[in-house]
Amino acid sequence: MATDSDIFKIKHNNLHPGKGSILIAEPFLQDAYFQRAVVLLIEHNLNGTMGFVLNKKTDLVINDFFPDLEKLSEIPIYLGGPIGSNRLFFIHTLGDLIPDSVKISDGLYFDGDFDTLKQYMIRERSIAGKMKFFLGYSGWTQGQLGSEIEEDAWIVSHSINTHIMSANDETFWRRSMEVMGKKYKTWINFPKDPYLN
Repeated sequence: MATDSDIFKIKHNNLHPGKGSILIAEPFLQDAYFQRAVVLLIEHNLNGTMGFVLNKKTDLVINDFFPDLEKLSEIPIYLGGPIGSNRLFFIHTLGDLIPDSVKISDGLYFDGDFDTLKQYMIRERSIAGKMKFFLGYSGWTQGQLGSEIEEDAWIVSHSINTHIMSANDETFWRRSMEVMGKKYKTWINFPKDPYLN
């Protein structure tokens, strides 16, 4: 006999994760970091996987931590994941303008020389859509992410949404699910806390 959760159960889509892939959390995941999360993978190899949750904005802003950035418009910090939560990470679209950047995919980069990045921010002033900052990251040991995907905890997408720099809440999770097609409509409509219905 089918249980209530079986009605919403959808088999994973057989896409394999890779550098630049997006992970979309299934709606039953109640973990504080990953509930309704969309994760950008910046590394995936035999040693494990690293990524950033794109849509969990904190109340913190970069400007409060760097005096030379105080006069800029507020730049939010996102909760990248539970590992290394005392370290700041960033992704950007600036490529070779930031030395030591690591290419994630076409037009999207990770890390690089932070002093150069700050100088760019001060000089250009308008950085909307060009960079995003994270406290901590999400990580999986060898084989761990594969097991979670097999258990249908995540859907893998290879289409990087052009709005990842402005993603800040659950609406980005919904939009990312909509891109996956009609069969995921039940996931989109599943209540965040079904026990309150």
